[in-house]
Amino acid sequence: MTADPIRFGVLGTGRITRRLIADLQSLDSVRVTAIASRTADRAIWHADQYGVPTGVTGYQALLQRDDVDAVYIALPPSLHHEWMMAAAAAGKHVLCEKPLAVSGQQAAEMAAACDSAGVAWLDAAAWLHHDRTTAFRRWLDDREDNLDRQRMPESPESAKRWRLGELKHVSAAVSFLNPFQSDDHRLHRSLGGGCLLDLGWYAAGAVRFATERLPAEVHAMSCERGDVPHRVTAMLRYQDDVTATVSCGFDTATRKWFEIAGAEASIVCDDFTRPWADKPARCWVHEASGQVHGESFECHQERQMIQTLVDSIRNDDPARLKPFQTQSLETQLILDAMETSIRQRQSVSLVPPVGAPT
Repeated sequence: MTADPIRFGVLGTGRITRRLIADLQSLDSVRVTAIASRTADRAIWHADQYGVPTGVTGYQALLQRDDVDAVYIALPPSLHHEWMMAAAAAGKHVLCEKPLAVSGQQAAEMAAACDSAGVAWLDAAAWLHHDRTTAFRRWLDDREDNLDRQRMPESPESAKRWRLGELKHVSAAVSFLNPFQSDDHRLHRSLGGGCLLDLGWYAAGAVRFATERLPAEVHAMSCERGDVPHRVTAMLRYQDDVTATVSCGFDTATRKWFEIAGAEASIVCDDFTRPWADKPARCWVHEASGQVHGESFECHQERQMIQTLVDSIRNDDPARLKPFQTQSLETQLILDAMETSIRQRQSVSLVPPVGAPT
């Protein structure tokens, strides 16, 4: 017997909602039953535009509805904590836009509230759910000498084997050039604006994905516009001397790339946050010898992300989401450290030195 669809309500009517609502509506396992805004006119207009049955005035009113099992929080970052906490209290599962919160403390409180209420949650960093990212994880996990060497299936030399070797350095850069409208939340610190929380969520997240841990030390600097960081550069160092660099900004040509460099090869991706339009998701491995192996993937990352959350809810399987949740919480801590470093104009320690008292 086919399981009943998970019924989603949407909190917020900003520009980002159109695309994600379409992805929710494309899945047989999901129904979008309601969308909420602060005003009745706006809620009804967006419900009509998106083909959603009900427009609801006020976010709390949506959380009280019996035809909503889960919510997609598409509000400015400064409101994520309030409404994820409220959703947990109402027993609703949560898909929350990135960044999860505006601080690590807020993020931890949100996760604890959801765990206490027994509701599932994910942040909407869809790239983590792409089949290509699953391949990245496999290649990283199999990088050591005592594990099987990987092969790139579509390489002309299909038997060609390679290995990344010991992880040494990660570089990630995410940016775009955009003259925002004056009401865009990304221009206002009080709403959680600035490139650090916005694009830094991806760039710092790529480093955390590759290393699977917190750095020992972070040093960051920013170029400001108004009261928000408009471009940020950071250096990260880990206890075993793995290093990383992060770049993000609103005043630079579009970049969404990373390089994960090992002792023997590197993984390069030039569109990890979202594949370029009309192109397959792609990546390359560059060997020290100069050999380059390419591979492409077909996957709809947003739909796969939603289905991951739905499967966890249906199967009462919170463990399915734990790797993504840990990634989210630790990315938030890295961004906290970067913000503190910018403010204090000095390096910030996250992890005590080996042998130090805890």
